Amino acid sequence: MLIIPNQYRLKLLPETTEEAIKLIKDTFQTRLARELKLRRVTAPLFVMSGTGLNDDLNGIERPVTFKVKACDNANAEIVHSLAKWKRTKLAAYGIAPGFGLYTDMNAIRADEELDNLHSLYVDQWDWEKTITPADRNIDYLKTTVRTIYRVLKETENRVYEQYPHITPTLPEEITFIHAETLRQRYPDLTPKEREAEISRLHGAVFIIGIGGVLGDGKPHDMRAPDYDDWSTETDTRLAGLNGDIILWNHVLQCPFELSSMGIRVNGDSLLRQLNIRDCAERTRLPFHRSLLSGELPDSIGGGIGQSRLCMFLLQKAHIGEVQSSIWPDGQIEQCRLAGIELL
Repeated sequence: MLIIPNQYRLKLLPETTEEAIKLIKDTFQTRLARELKLRRVTAPLFVMSGTGLNDDLNGIERPVTFKVKACDNANAEIVHSLAKWKRTKLAAYGIAPGFGLYTDMNAIRADEELDNLHSLYVDQWDWEKTITPADRNIDYLKTTVRTIYRVLKETENRVYEQYPHITPTLPEEITFIHAETLRQRYPDLTPKEREAEISRLHGAVFIIGIGGVLGDGKPHDMRAPDYDDWSTETDTRLAGLNGDIILWNHVLQCPFELSSMGIRVNGDSLLRQLNIRDCAERTRLPFHRSLLSGELPDSIGGGIGQSRLCMFLLQKAHIGEVQSSIWPDGQIEQCRLAGIELL
């Protein structure tokens, strides 16, 4: 649903916005790479169908597909994200524990409901880092989240230095809460309504345990079974080595998901989660065979929305103010009347 803020004021003209986008992207990726010890690599726009490499997201989104004439008309598909592809690159490059990689991921998600935050075009920094089996714990996850949040705060301060009328809004610290704890706190609300309440209260939160079934028999949100580890603990209601970074968007007065990330499945949790989702047949796919045979390292990783980051830090009302995409005619007109200039 499109949100039109009351008395929206454009803080940067489109030409200046383009300069600010470059400032944010250059600053954030440089500092993220430094803090997490990541090297930049080149990523694919598409992969061959049937390899198991593409990200299934919530399990219902259709990838954009096309036939490759030079490969006997075999099907290829635009990536949804690079959650699994990155892990194969950690192994291929022999990247040691404590170090990793990042890349610019560009995707087309044809099934998106288009609004202020969702576009057909997705651009994010996909990153992945090799860890040891001993690092597969909640403390390591939280330490990594705090590092990313520190880089986010540094980038927000850099924007303020360049454009002093764009006042920082992020709190000093990010708050952690498990999805089951959040459900118990707001039992009568939907997951999205819970996100709104907790992010409005704290400004920035990391919700742990996305994908696992909670005490009401439902997950907070869906996650594919073959990249994030969301079923580690015996008590599945408190399971999870993954989560989402949710910020409170003061312009739109709504929760704002910036990143999905987590410690990745090992062989045991992969089999467990495939069985939970009734898709054990995936063990025959090349990626899953490689993981189960021990060819892939333990890792942690995630995606951080580039346009979303720019939208948030520049206090824009619509993601179309910081990226070029396609929008319904009615939405374009609504935005124009409200002073929201889509690129």
